[in-house]
Amino acid sequence: MPIGRVTQVVDCREAMGMGKGGGLAQRGTISECRYPDVIVVGMSPGRRHVTKPVCDITSGLRQQGVEYSISTLVLNAGSGVPPDAPNIAGGVIGAYFGLTDKEIVQIERHKVAILHHGNVRSHVVAKVRYVLEACDVKAIVVSQSPIDYEDLAKEGVKTAMVMPPADKIRTKGTVMAIISGVTRGQTPTREKMAEVISSVMRIVKKKEPTLE
Repeated sequence: MPIGRVTQVVDCREAMGMGKGGGLAQRGTISECRYPDVIVVGMSPGRRHVTKPVCDITSGLRQQGVEYSISTLVLNAGSGVPPDAPNIAGGVIGAYFGLTDKEIVQIERHKVAILHHGNVRSHVVAKVRYVLEACDVKAIVVSQSPIDYEDLAKEGVKTAMVMPPADKIRTKGTVMAIISGVTRGQTPTREKMAEVISSVMRIVKKKEPTLE
């Protein structure tokens, strides 16, 4: 049994960051762990700090003694919405949201993907659907705006609580848990971190909720 402090190295990027001190991870960056258990997927860097709450969640899981290895991935094209997202009034300013083949492989290596896609409800749903269409992985959705399993199921996303009709299913992956109320650009509260940690532990240990 270890006594005293336990040192952990949290590597948030594989290359030099952006801005003063290199504090902001570049797009297309992944910090990999030895064993691929959990991956935290964040958006591309922009005016708002991408590493909050993504890096807070990553370090928080480690600080709480979660036994699983945690990776962090900053998407190369994590801003905007997918090109097939419906009802985009006036089009999209800037690049579309998307995944590279390399990012799909990186995500699918893990048992659980924590997906953080911002604070616009329709954008979050569209991005989750797009990611899980490409990636066969169990997912935890973290968002600022409130969404529920019905919102995702209506877009053809498989979830642990509500399943779309068989002919409407569009995703390989499945949403196992949703944690709303996590503000973009701010450190998550203890309560929200506790929700993330309990969801991760339940899913990795395969203690999953059943359909009702």
